[in-house]
Amino acid sequence: MIVSQLAGLAAQAAPAFDPEAATRAYLATLDGVARDRSDAYFEGSYWLILVNLAVSLGIAALLLQTGFAKGLRDRLAAVLKWRWATTMGFVAVYIAVTAVLAFPLTVYEGFFREHAFGLSTMSFAGWFGETLMQLAINVIMGAILLSIVYAVIRAARRTWWLWATGVSVFFLALMIFVSPVYIAPLFNDYTPLEEGELRDDILSMAHANGIPADDVYVFDVSRQSNRITANVSGLMGTMRISLSDTLVENTDRDEVLAVMGHEMGHYTLNHLWEMFTLFAVILAVGFAFTNATFNWANRRFGGRWGISGIGDIAGLPLLMACLSVYFFLATPVMNTVIRTNEAEADIFGLNAAREPDGFATTALRLSSYRKIEPGALEEWVFFDHPSGRARVSMAMQWKAGQLEAGAADQTPELRLERAEAIAADVAETATD
Repeated sequence: MIVSQLAGLAAQAAPAFDPEAATRAYLATLDGVARDRSDAYFEGSYWLILVNLAVSLGIAALLLQTGFAKGLRDRLAAVLKWRWATTMGFVAVYIAVTAVLAFPLTVYEGFFREHAFGLSTMSFAGWFGETLMQLAINVIMGAILLSIVYAVIRAARRTWWLWATGVSVFFLALMIFVSPVYIAPLFNDYTPLEEGELRDDILSMAHANGIPADDVYVFDVSRQSNRITANVSGLMGTMRISLSDTLVENTDRDEVLAVMGHEMGHYTLNHLWEMFTLFAVILAVGFAFTNATFNWANRRFGGRWGISGIGDIAGLPLLMACLSVYFFLATPVMNTVIRTNEAEADIFGLNAAREPDGFATTALRLSSYRKIEPGALEEWVFFDHPSGRARVSMAMQWKAGQLEAGAADQTPELRLERAEAIAADVAETATD
């Protein structure tokens, strides 16, 4: 009783805290060159969505109109005899050929553009090696998945799109299960975070929120990028708490805890299972859309394509083109689903870590490659995470609530000096 009265008096004596003014103060630190750079990078990605669609449709048209697809099918069928082997062989060649044809765009997006904005730390040889490794994984996994999908298409016919959805979601779950243990270590080294206060704080927060973790891992993102990242990934026995070395080395303790609280939110709020369900619905609609548009396009334009139906593996370029159009049109829906989960994880992270200023300055750090203050329509269409402004505002609203409630561990002062330093770093990378 006495403690609560003292807390109330302390809250009354404290200077008024205006969350909107605090938000504006944080955003004002990112101005001029830093903001222009951030906006230019992120807005450029809007056009790249359209460019990627155009390239994928162009490649599909090339493979179909030149007779490459039907010729490859016929040659493989003559050599391999078994239909499943023909399908796997076709998928493997298709993925490799499309990767070669799209390579100019890939190297621009993945290497030159990242270097132009000061985000990549890789040499071309290192980047190219990892790109080849990822291509090999895509060939193997794609051949397995699409062989099963085509078997389903031929067996189920009219309802193939429902069964293919189930197969795809199961395959996705399998990949999430094996990725932390078998795939992620191919690209980065994972080592236990050294014992100390930070490791203890992360594990304490995990245990307090029902996450069965007994260690924390650091992976060397700095070999590829200067971005900060973290995750609580995997399923069941492969669940792992990981944070990038860039997060450990380039941020303060409160920022690390804010990020980890967010990532733990995804796990505790069962976002992975929720995303499985939502992805299944979106993918089922996409397969139904593909079924209709494939048949229409084949009837309308397929005189030279030699495709007998949607179950014909020679029609894979057309099938992928139809899916590309669907996911392009579904961009706002997909982004809204993901952004909603990210906002929920933000709120969870604030409550778990109780570091609103660390959360705010982390949002500023992320502005090095995310536009910090978009328009409402712009955010709805293009953002798969809440904007920086939305995140800083959420943190300051949370802080205001804590101060109003008389929380003793919260102070109204902002970390503006740190925010200004972050803005300076963002601006500096733009001129390097």
